[in-house]
Amino acid sequence: TSTASTATPAKHAFERRLEEVKSPKNDINALILDYLTMEGYPNAAAKFSKEANLQPQQDSASIRTRQKIQNFIHSGDIQSAIETLNDLDPQILDDDKALHFSLLRLQLVELIRSCNADGGDIAPALKFATEQLGPRAPTNPKFLEDLERTMALLLFPHDNLDPQLAALLHPDLRRDAADSVNRAILERQSARREAAIRHLVKMRAWAEAKARESFLVLPDRLDIGLKGEEPQGHSASEHNAENGHEPMVTN
Repeated sequence: TSTASTATPAKHAFERRLEEVKSPKNDINALILDYLTMEGYPNAAAKFSKEANLQPQQDSASIRTRQKIQNFIHSGDIQSAIETLNDLDPQILDDDKALHFSLLRLQLVELIRSCNADGGDIAPALKFATEQLGPRAPTNPKFLEDLERTMALLLFPHDNLDPQLAALLHPDLRRDAADSVNRAILERQSARREAAIRHLVKMRAWAEAKARESFLVLPDRLDIGLKGEEPQGHSASEHNAENGHEPMVTN
């Protein structure tokens, strides 16, 4: 009787070529440390730099301050985020009017959310909009449009909003603001707005797209190529815990 073939399928020539190119472990470790530093994970960055025998890219206090600002934004405490950011570097908001306005607009959203939950006293939201956003809105058409849309939240019940208004109450608005602030701080401190690995992934996606547009022969699916082995006897979650991996607040 014949048996079904169990031979391993032949690898694509491109995949065989990739296997011949080995990224130095130190380069991969440097990318990981850069990501932990830039994204704001101080405990993980400190422990990983020791484990990988790498010099820290920033002091833990600097990373922790960025994390603190992001967590304030994610939790809706925009006033504390602005105050902490100004303590860190007041020039950031002075120079970036759009970022400053977006934070103030988010603070107005949080005030409207709060007054809606506390029984309908809209006076604090109106006062804030008049004093903080009103003088800035006429300087930029987008500012004025954003302010008008935000004030519309006072006119409609929050459980029956059109998609544009509902988006203002979605956690994504906090997340986007936190990301923008983090990028602004990073650019001020290191002349880069994002982790190197993010840029690397974008470049890889661009190169693959260009290759396919040129009808080069590639496998149907390409892995990112940054796979690593799990530490012996440790699960991923255990390794994260040991490295002090502290995720940002996202609710």
